[in-house]
Amino acid sequence: MTIIGLVGAGHMGSGLGWALRDGGHDVVTSLAGRSDRTARLVAEAGLRVAARPADVLAEAAVILVVTPPGAAPAAAAEIAADPGLAKRSGNVRPLVVDLNAISPGNAVAVAEVVTAAGFDFVDGSISGPPPTVRPGARVYLSGPRAAEVAGLRWTHAKPVVVSDRIGAASAVKMSTASVYKGLMGLMTQAIRAASAHDVLAPVLADLGESFGTPYEVAVAATKAHRYVDEMHEIAKSQAAAGLTPALFEAFAAVWSDVASRPLADDSPETVPREITAHQVADAL
Repeated sequence: MTIIGLVGAGHMGSGLGWALRDGGHDVVTSLAGRSDRTARLVAEAGLRVAARPADVLAEAAVILVVTPPGAAPAAAAEIAADPGLAKRSGNVRPLVVDLNAISPGNAVAVAEVVTAAGFDFVDGSISGPPPTVRPGARVYLSGPRAAEVAGLRWTHAKPVVVSDRIGAASAVKMSTASVYKGLMGLMTQAIRAASAHDVLAPVLADLGESFGTPYEVAVAATKAHRYVDEMHEIAKSQAAAGLTPALFEAFAAVWSDVASRPLADDSPETVPREITAHQVADAL
């Protein structure tokens, strides 16, 4: 059975690790330098823990990288610096799968770093919440060895091979996230503005739940610090397509402001489902 290494075992990473472990894979990660929350998520997912990140790289045939978007280049550089790669036996190069929300251009740059160090690379992206929250996340994959990753024993998540071109899976994420997180940003700003003008009740009655519930807005706020870099990545992606980057640079400013508010200090799993729009507005 293929050993899966996991770099970044937070909310999403541990969820994907659980989905693969439930399929029968040995999934290993390291908690060196990670928070108590990450340790709890890893324990709940039933993942095996290695002492050091280098130990994860030493034994894994497939290495999934799930970090905040801004940390993707540093994660690639750390993997590329792994001193144990030359000691591996066999002719098959270990495979790095970058699942971060980055622009196609940055996916190509990350691929160049890890392939120069002796790894093969698959570009990936994730659509949907962690499988531990709600089964059904789609894992988009592209690159010459994408089919191998899709062929792993995924449960509670659906792999989708986009093409053999590095950057294609990231392009999917940049387009879908522009809608999902753009609309959530609009809803967040609408709640805050309506509250400031003391018209929150009629605004919510008019909008209904078409653009997100108070609970969903609150959960998004807890991830706002990650969204900032993701908005910048979407802006780069749209600029590369000949479109203005201004829209998503503005959304980056929105999420940066949200990240500075008390609600952003919570974690997604601690947000009460019965949270009200007034409570959300007050905490923002």
